[in-house]
Amino acid sequence: MRLMPYLLWIDSGAAFIAGVLVLLLSSWLSEVYGVPRALIVCSGVANLIFGAYSGTLARRANRPLGMIVLLAAANAAWAVLCVVAAVMLAGRISGFGMIHLVGEGVFVGALAGLEWRWRDRLVAGR
Repeated sequence: MRLMPYLLWIDSGAAFIAGVLVLLLSSWLSEVYGVPRALIVCSGVANLIFGAYSGTLARRANRPLGMIVLLAAANAAWAVLCVVAAVMLAGRISGFGMIHLVGEGVFVGALAGLEWRWRDRLVAGR
């Protein structure tokens, strides 16, 4: 329960860090993961968008329930997309790439679950 007041900041910070690192290292990651650079860049941009959105929510004292629900749903969708990408790329993506995809899916899925569970408390910023 101690994590709840910082959940949106964790979401935002993790997404921004991931987005920046993925974009800065996109050429190298493309080679190491064995996937097109465009896929890596799209992932990095998506992470920056998620980071901006959750950061906007984190800064607000009172948050509309719909915005929290949208964040939880978007994170859940991203987690599912990571798993789908892992399945579709199996056999073509390297082990490191697979670990990245599955790990990101698990992390973002956990964020979605926590944001959904605590949505009413996140609204009031308590």
